[in-house]
Amino acid sequence: MLRLRNFLFTCLMFFIILGSSAQQVVFPDVVLKNIPTEFEVFAQDSMNQISINGELIPLQEKEGNYKGEITLPNDDVHFESEEVTFNQPTVIPGWLSLLPPLIAIFLALIFKEVMSSLFIGVFIGAATIGFYTGGISGIFGAFFAVLDHYILDALMDTGHLSVILFSVLIGSIVAIISKNGGMQGVVNRLVRFAQTRKSGMLTTYFLGIAIFFDDYANTLVVGNTMRPVTDKLKISREKLAYIVDSTAAPIAAVAFITTWIGAELTYISGGVEKIQAQGGVITESAYGIFVSSLSYSFYPIFSLFFVFFLLYKQRDFGPMLKAERKAAKGEVKADSVTNKELEEFNPVNDTKIRSFNAIVPILVLITGTFIGLVYTGLSGTVLELAKDKVEIVGSVWSSIDLMEGGEVGFFRKLGIVIGNADSYAALLWASLSGLAVAIFLTVGQRIMSLKDTMDAVLVGINTMMPAVVILILAWSLAGVTEGLSTAEFLKNSFGSDFDQVWIIPALTFVLSAFIAFSTGSSWSTMALMYPLVIPLSFSVAGDLMGQEEAMLIMYNTIASVLAGAVLGDHCSPISDTTILSSLATSCDHISHVRTQMPYALIVGVIALVIGIIPGAMGVPSYITIPIGIGVAFGVIHFFGKKL
Repeated sequence: MLRLRNFLFTCLMFFIILGSSAQQVVFPDVVLKNIPTEFEVFAQDSMNQISINGELIPLQEKEGNYKGEITLPNDDVHFESEEVTFNQPTVIPGWLSLLPPLIAIFLALIFKEVMSSLFIGVFIGAATIGFYTGGISGIFGAFFAVLDHYILDALMDTGHLSVILFSVLIGSIVAIISKNGGMQGVVNRLVRFAQTRKSGMLTTYFLGIAIFFDDYANTLVVGNTMRPVTDKLKISREKLAYIVDSTAAPIAAVAFITTWIGAELTYISGGVEKIQAQGGVITESAYGIFVSSLSYSFYPIFSLFFVFFLLYKQRDFGPMLKAERKAAKGEVKADSVTNKELEEFNPVNDTKIRSFNAIVPILVLITGTFIGLVYTGLSGTVLELAKDKVEIVGSVWSSIDLMEGGEVGFFRKLGIVIGNADSYAALLWASLSGLAVAIFLTVGQRIMSLKDTMDAVLVGINTMMPAVVILILAWSLAGVTEGLSTAEFLKNSFGSDFDQVWIIPALTFVLSAFIAFSTGSSWSTMALMYPLVIPLSFSVAGDLMGQEEAMLIMYNTIASVLAGAVLGDHCSPISDTTILSSLATSCDHISHVRTQMPYALIVGVIALVIGIIPGAMGVPSYITIPIGIGVAFGVIHFFGKKL
């Protein structure tokens, strides 16, 4: 396995360095031809440059080691000094890195089957690497590498395991509260507000807005809770999945306090440090920059209004209109859950329907998540204070003022705390607590025996398995694209030399969307794009305009990364959040993608043409946002059709 080989290689290098002054240079196993590639240098003595292929390459110290960047036209790598040891990288044409995700997406859309498409995509990537490293025999080995390398690596990621555990725990909660009659009680209560198709959709929409702090929790809780209600009202699973998917990520992207903020603040801080290292002057904190960028988050804002107008006007077009017409005729079915499994979710016989048997576990889940975020966030803030060498005076909460250099407001402090939180731990604690409460309520009221309750837990886990398998394969494909540097190839294909400032946010939005679509991950998109575009936007704009105007361009660019990542996720059949939406609503995954994509692309065009480009040209957000909302309303009014 590549990772094991690299680990042993690094250990050997470490012991070599201890005994000599030699340098160890570590290249990625696969390098794209003529694309800048980062390498790492381990050395006992300090150094600021190294000679590779006769070229002096500057180095930057990072975490005690050194980083450099080189562009290789072929496999040939040599050093002037014989004391340098290195691994010979495999150089492949850049366009090959696009094949795995594009083939997987193409097969999924054509054959409407996701698992085999994802597996083939992973195999194509593994075969590409295998062929260039081992010839024809490498292709045969790639078939097994799909399992023993990429799938295992996906499962060994603690974040991925957390999502799997959270998903199956949610499934178990849903199974128990369905069997004990709690879900039916919630449905009976919601029916009072959701007595028509319109009110049912709007109820789902506002629930999606209410659970704003995490898109995973939002998707799974709202989708599972509202599915029985929307089925009864003859609302299509495709429409339910669209409402869930198009409220979860957009609201998490623009809310002040979410589980996304931690990663965003880290990337923004890194970009600001690069700007300052280049001589730029930025006095605003990372959180302040994030808040300032929200007025340029056109795609999430327009998406939320677009969904609301669709539901309020009761109009649709394209594939969604066909799905809604089928549902209105009573053709609502669970594509990812069998009829036998649906029967196992019916309340047990002679059970008194009590809504609190579902409301209490769900409230424990929601409030527990928030409490967990605050608890872990305070612990994370202590580490940040120590890193910044800020002495805690009084409480951690009050010491945040010292870290920020002045008194800050309540919500900004709360956002900083949430940003430093361990969101996975909070979600796992809350979901386990919710499951424990659901079991206690069920067994305590003698609705079911402990054995029958645990059988219901297994039923809930079983219903999640198809989507979990798809998630694992999607993560494996993301591992392939990372190994092939797909995102780096896309980034460099667009270049970085701009003579028009307005194009920076626009190109950032398009490129972020394309990367997220191809890789299926908004997180990897942010990790790649933020370090590149934050210094770029500020430096280019600063050379052509003043400090204040350069900051506005930077705000727009920062928002465009996140907005483009959300758009790409909404359109990609290999996106984990899109898969989770299909899972939570028991909607056929490809049907969800096909019905959501036209709406997402329309909103994306509105965001680009009405929001991002005019905003980069100096048009204020209080003008572009109302106009964009009006255009979204007009599209629905003039092109949408009633059932």
